[in-house]
Amino acid sequence: MNPSDLLLLLFAGLAAGGMNALAGGGTFFSFPALLAAGLPPVTANATNAVALWPASLAGAWAARGSLRPLGGYLLPLLAAGLAGGLGGGLLLLAGGDSVFRVLIPWLLLAATALFAASPWLGRLLAARRREAGAVPPHGPLSLAAHALVSVYGGYFGAGMGILQLAAFSIEGHALARANALKNLISAVIYSVASLTFILAGRVSWSELAVLLAGATLGGYLGGALGERLPARWLRLLVIVVGSAMTCYYFWATYGR
Repeated sequence: MNPSDLLLLLFAGLAAGGMNALAGGGTFFSFPALLAAGLPPVTANATNAVALWPASLAGAWAARGSLRPLGGYLLPLLAAGLAGGLGGGLLLLAGGDSVFRVLIPWLLLAATALFAASPWLGRLLAARRREAGAVPPHGPLSLAAHALVSVYGGYFGAGMGILQLAAFSIEGHALARANALKNLISAVIYSVASLTFILAGRVSWSELAVLLAGATLGGYLGGALGERLPARWLRLLVIVVGSAMTCYYFWATYGR
């Protein structure tokens, strides 16, 4: 890794950590930076997933109080997250760089659209939420939807949290509990996918270390600035970056 790549990853991690702390969407900074640093697409995605792993575990631990009363209700969701995360990770490895390279612009487009639509989607689903004490029953379709979202999370992951919040809200969960469930299942998906990538030897540890250092500092700064910066400006920045990255990778993949 040359000095320019080191600086690129450090600043990308800083931006990713800060944006995740403020508005979400940090993957739009970290994943393209790993590609620009010369990593193959699958290795870049695997390294990015492992970089997000500690934050997902922290989010799940912070939400444990809201989840403890659910007891056995969590077991089917955990199984769906485990199977889907493993399946998505294995699909990524099986398809290899050539398949993933073709899918990158489409995945970025989907993630950007989901991020841009998330406030509207949240308002649309607000009427479906129940009081926090009511626990909606599982159904085959809802579990299948969670499994598919988990496969997407294991394969790529950007925008996964928005999909999970939508799925839990449609089922009727209150927002606070939907967010806690999202944090838990995300931690399961990132854990199994990250372990799969590590065991397969597709993580670039030097780039990961630099990215994590930048993301840690960025998360701290983002938390400190969170009450001073307008959220709509930050969301707009993520959407602009996501749109620019989407256009670039469509051009790089199909326009040459």
